[in-house]
Amino acid sequence: QVQLVESGGGSVQPGGSLRLSCAASGVTGSSYCMAWFRQAPGKAREGVAGIASDGRTNYADSVKGRFTISKDNAKNTLTLQMNSLEFDDTAMYYCAAFGSGGLRPLYPVWYNIWGQGTQVTVSS
Repeated sequence: QVQLVESGGGSVQPGGSLRLSCAASGVTGSSYCMAWFRQAPGKAREGVAGIASDGRTNYADSVKGRFTISKDNAKNTLTLQMNSLEFDDTAMYYCAAFGSGGLRPLYPVWYNIWGQGTQVTVSS
């Protein structure tokens, strides 16, 4: 059974950094496209960053240059390094996957496996 478990969320001041991790079981990272999404209260879930099985990546414009997505296929772990965090980055962050390796658009409908989320709060 495929399972995604996120960790690493927390509270941070503006300008700070956090590193999110997603442990994937039952998923072979080398054959899955994986991504990070986020959802703030009262807002729709939005794509943050994705990574294909061949390592190609895509990012939301709002996080380009600040966030970096990476994966360790040997450890079946997906990571999101978040730097220069802003108030608007506050949200529940979700790990997602789809059982095909090609890079997929950053919309929830393109992914069918989801974690439970980890909260990121940026506040002063």
